[in-house]
Amino acid sequence: MPRFLITNDDGIHSPGLESLVQALSSLAECMVIAPDRDNSAVSHSLTMNRPLRVSKLKDGFYSINGTPTDCVAIGLKKIIKQKPDLLVSGINPGPNLGDDISYSGTVSAAVEGTMYGIPSLAVSLAGEAPYDFTTAADMAAKLAKLILKQGLPQNTLLNTNVPAVDPIRGMKVTRQGRRLWENAIQETNDPWGRKHYWIGGGTPYTDPGKDTDVYAVSKGYISVTPIHLDLTNHQGIDLLKNEWRLEE
Repeated sequence: MPRFLITNDDGIHSPGLESLVQALSSLAECMVIAPDRDNSAVSHSLTMNRPLRVSKLKDGFYSINGTPTDCVAIGLKKIIKQKPDLLVSGINPGPNLGDDISYSGTVSAAVEGTMYGIPSLAVSLAGEAPYDFTTAADMAAKLAKLILKQGLPQNTLLNTNVPAVDPIRGMKVTRQGRRLWENAIQETNDPWGRKHYWIGGGTPYTDPGKDTDVYAVSKGYISVTPIHLDLTNHQGIDLLKNEWRLEE
């Protein structure tokens, strides 16, 4: 029977994680290793300024007082005895689209799995509370079956966003779009008049490209985006060599 490593960035007690485990348990032996609390928007951070503790909650379920990347790294090197066939991260309550991918702990856990040579899938539900994770969990199971059968390109993970609409119009294979935020930093004062800032909220400005993850989800389609670990701009190499002549 296949073995799956399941994690997230919302914590071991997240309803999205529970739905994901239920959907995948019929396909594989599932090992769950997740943060002991919410770690949203921590990106690909590792905890290096304090020791980390692993807590076994029950058979197959572990929590770590660290980030999603900590969970994957420690899970693969210290907890799991055999390399898993697939890593699945999610289900995130809220989208991970466009530029948000750079901040996402959900996606970063899948990035870490891919770095270790494990086929990896990140799953997010693009909607607002109250969340119903049923469709996203079913889609995760469908994609997990395909990945087990077909594999993934080298150094590539899948980032999936499922819109919270009924009915869903279908599925689109997409590229990562742009999703920038206006007025996302709020300035406030405490009771003593000292200035503080809150990061969050604001108005999204989205990529108009019709082949993007942002556009597909906005139109009611499931978005599946292959994300490559190589961040090199290969056209930029030609620019720096041939026009800037940096190698002369």
